[in-house]
Amino acid sequence: MKTPLILVTIITESLFKDKILDLLRDRGATGHTLSNVRGEGSRGNHATDWEGPNIKIESIVPPEVADAVLEAVSDSYFENHSVIAWTTEVNVLRGEKFIGR
Repeated sequence: MKTPLILVTIITESLFKDKILDLLRDRGATGHTLSNVRGEGSRGNHATDWEGPNIKIESIVPPEVADAVLEAVSDSYFENHSVIAWTTEVNVLRGEKFIGR
């Protein structure tokens, strides 16, 4: 049976990895996928190699967790850092894996 949940995607500088993963866990996410990514946006290409790669963090969560994560990321990172986040509605099998511990 499919369970409707929310996929939260965050792209950020790699130096924020641990803080954002802690933020996800603290708000109820039970897991994540992390990838190194490259791209170009409104601020142009990633500035230098010494900063490390950008990363994409994805986590499937219930809607209330997604809202809490986006609010925290927005409050902590959007104004002064190169961070983008969005949500996508998904239907997953074994939904119980994503709904709390």
